[in-house]
Amino acid sequence: MRGLLPDHLGIRLIHASPELMVGEIDVTRELCTAPGLMHGGAIMAFADTLGALGTMANLDDQSGTTTIESKTNFFRGGVEGTTLRGECRPMHRGRRTQVWQTTILNPEGKLIAQVTQTQMVL
Repeated sequence: MRGLLPDHLGIRLIHASPELMVGEIDVTRELCTAPGLMHGGAIMAFADTLGALGTMANLDDQSGTTTIESKTNFFRGGVEGTTLRGECRPMHRGRRTQVWQTTILNPEGKLIAQVTQTQMVL
């Protein structure tokens, strides 16, 4: 991910397995919209990264993936100066598609967003 969007966003991968991806992202001023809350697109990019990495962890070296559908529910804002945690689990792992659900939590463990995405296997 070096030099790519996840690197520019500051996404850190904490745990990686075919069953669970866990990452963190700092809510920096550059990722915020007024008044000091994380931009929804940055939250969605964080979740999309975890879902794509989860899919890749279930594929052989010859295959790739791309997001073909994503739905996000926002429940509260990510506050500037905090670190958000993303936990991403598979809901379906088929030969042609995979569906992953990412839960984004604030430092207190409160739900920020829930993202469900469909990945096409290439």
